[in-house]
Amino acid sequence: MDGNGRWAKKRGLPRTMGHKAGGETFRKIVDACREMGVKYVTCYTFSTENWKRPKEEVDALMELFVHYLDEVDSFKGKRSRIKFLGDKAPFPDELRFRMEKLEKDSAPYDGMTLCLAMNYGGRDDIVHAARELAALCRDGDITPGDIDEKTFEQMLYTGSAPGADLIIRTGGEERISNFLLWQSAYAEFYFTDVLWPDFSEKELRRAFEEYARRDRRFGGVKG
Repeated sequence: MDGNGRWAKKRGLPRTMGHKAGGETFRKIVDACREMGVKYVTCYTFSTENWKRPKEEVDALMELFVHYLDEVDSFKGKRSRIKFLGDKAPFPDELRFRMEKLEKDSAPYDGMTLCLAMNYGGRDDIVHAARELAALCRDGDITPGDIDEKTFEQMLYTGSAPGADLIIRTGGEERISNFLLWQSAYAEFYFTDVLWPDFSEKELRRAFEEYARRDRRFGGVKG
């Protein structure tokens, strides 16, 4: 969800106003995905690298995240399961408590699964999984020979969720930026110059239409 800061700058507004506008777009797009039958949606909300931003902006984002979680909480009423990808430990206590409660309260739901990548990085995800498996080997629960791709995937923050089918990046950048490195092995990518606060359901449908035209072979050839 890229382009919040640039959207605000173009309008002579502080970057935090761009993030607030982006939060409104987030709610609308997730609702649109649910209505169109998408089963898994993952939004890159705050990366492990975002801590490097100015302290004032990071502090403002932490405050905004508490507000955004009120929006996320509304998805429970639509039987949506909420998951947070990444290490929650560095977040303020109030924010971390809200995240954990949302995951627990929405766990029984079987509608759309909404994953929010917060303090998430693809490399960190892989290292985290490796450490978890190493601990299991150390404790004698498994042997190195038990580890295969499926076992490894279970240790990722995404757990049993399927790999990514389509990754949409707004704001004109064309790189993966440490997002779902393992899970995007066979994902299709869609890049658009539209800044995230301006991303609409119409733009979402355009991305889906482009995805439908792609020839997905997963490394094989057509028969």
